[in-house]
Amino acid sequence: MNEFSQGEPSPSSPSSGASEGGTSSAQRRRRGSRGGRNRTRSATGTTNPNSHSADNASEAGSVDPQRRPQIGDTRPAPRAATTASSAPSASGEAKKPEGKSGNNKRRRGGRGRSGGSGANRARESAVLDADIVERRRGRERNGRPVGRYLMCVQVRDGFTQVAVLEGRKLIEHYVSRPADDANQIYGNIYIGRVQNVLPGMEAAFVDISTPKNAVLYRGDVQYDTEDIVEKPEDKRIEEILKARQLILCQVTKNPISAKGARLTQEVSLPGRFVVLIPHSKTYGISKRLPDDERKRLRSVLDRVKPAEHGLIVRTAAEHATEQELRADMARLLEEWERIDAAAKKATGPTLLYREPSVAVRVIREEFNAEYRGVIIDDQQLYEDVKGYVGAFNPELADRVELYGSTSTSGGVDTAEGEESDAPTLPIFENYHVHEQLHKALDRKVWLPSGGSLIIEHTEALTVIDVNTGKNVGTSNLEETVFHNNLEAAEEIALQLRLRDIGGIIVIDFIDMEIKENRRKVVDSFRSALSRDKTRTQVLDVSDLGLVEMTRKRIGEGLLTSFATPCPDCDARGIVVDYGLIG
Repeated sequence: MNEFSQGEPSPSSPSSGASEGGTSSAQRRRRGSRGGRNRTRSATGTTNPNSHSADNASEAGSVDPQRRPQIGDTRPAPRAATTASSAPSASGEAKKPEGKSGNNKRRRGGRGRSGGSGANRARESAVLDADIVERRRGRERNGRPVGRYLMCVQVRDGFTQVAVLEGRKLIEHYVSRPADDANQIYGNIYIGRVQNVLPGMEAAFVDISTPKNAVLYRGDVQYDTEDIVEKPEDKRIEEILKARQLILCQVTKNPISAKGARLTQEVSLPGRFVVLIPHSKTYGISKRLPDDERKRLRSVLDRVKPAEHGLIVRTAAEHATEQELRADMARLLEEWERIDAAAKKATGPTLLYREPSVAVRVIREEFNAEYRGVIIDDQQLYEDVKGYVGAFNPELADRVELYGSTSTSGGVDTAEGEESDAPTLPIFENYHVHEQLHKALDRKVWLPSGGSLIIEHTEALTVIDVNTGKNVGTSNLEETVFHNNLEAAEEIALQLRLRDIGGIIVIDFIDMEIKENRRKVVDSFRSALSRDKTRTQVLDVSDLGLVEMTRKRIGEGLLTSFATPCPDCDARGIVVDYGLIG
């Protein structure tokens, strides 16, 4: 007979309601062992003779939330799942939960071996691509696209202008002359002939069939080590290049003033989403993209990158699908094969590749879902741009519009209330670009509170002077000067971008006594410049109260696009009376 009578709980039993006879020592569970490993629960909730008592079985499904977990407790299943799993089947046996049978168990951390895994991955990829395309479509309101920016393209005989508006404010302006193969050659690829090598300058002048010879510096030279007879660690340019040697090169900076174009031998072919760098190991993703998007694109890049070429994913590739990246890369590979074949046949300076027109180039670099539209006033250019956008961003193709059509706001209301195809004003006047360009060409810029900027260009640098002008303030001099400088910092960043001012820039802010105010002005200036895609570098305020900075210089700027040197003063701004010298 057991030591404990019927109905009294046995201290060796985990249950509080054990049947007569208690539990044998063989059936006792070691402390710390896994409880209920081989138990099977019946439909009524009772256990077989080898399991725990019915009370414990019922407690497993409803554990007191105030009681601390103990060894041997089982994890309670969800209520709906427990009800479904405890319902008796037609044969009277308990129905096993789906996906929980012993045959379908997977090892922790292991990979499933089901035959539909590939189909599942393809289905998930298709769902992901559809979600990406939907997000890339952009926002709409009442069936009309909504965006922060608007691009206006005006085509005239001999030149094309592209204006980028943020709201109604002009922030960027581009001018292109279609047949200008002398000055607008940025991005073109040539076979050039080395004219002479200057060891003292560590540079070589190269004839690329333009009026001025281009310059190639030592740091931009690419070479094959097998072509070098003597192989020191630091190879000099005269050991790599020889006079009258033919080389493949690309323009990285347009000719400016008396200087020729700048070249590099590291050729790159930009596409909509990626940049192909032939015969290179370059591998990268734009730093402007968020971390989660960079991680996604890196996994895609591992699959699509060609082994013998380098590849850089551009900022425009955000939300791009793998198929689009492959299509863009395949097009660039075909273009490179054509360039390479033409280079092998060339016997002299030859143009191998010309960058597309300025409108297509700006759209390739800039156009995304943040643009509410691209409005073009030329039928042929409209069709070209529409086809280009439709090939790479079909979800944005409806945002490309022809100026004067019924879908744009440039039409005239007729008597019947319908829009006429003939616009009332030129596109730049209709969108107030014309008047903002006049102000951008002036040397003086007014600030909202009455202050002003004076912008002067010299041969070596650009100087910007900040004045209080009509701003007299309200409280004290330091506060007035501080707020005037903050306004000037925002406006200077806009003017640098709009006028495309590059090179060395010196800004003379109004002197401030408080050091913290000087720091806030520089921080505000750097924050405003962060919206500029052109690379800039800003130094702190000097002891003389000057802010020195540099901005990458590609072209000659907005002023040069609309101006010619004065024949009387030779662009000096003054006429010297040499008759007074005697």
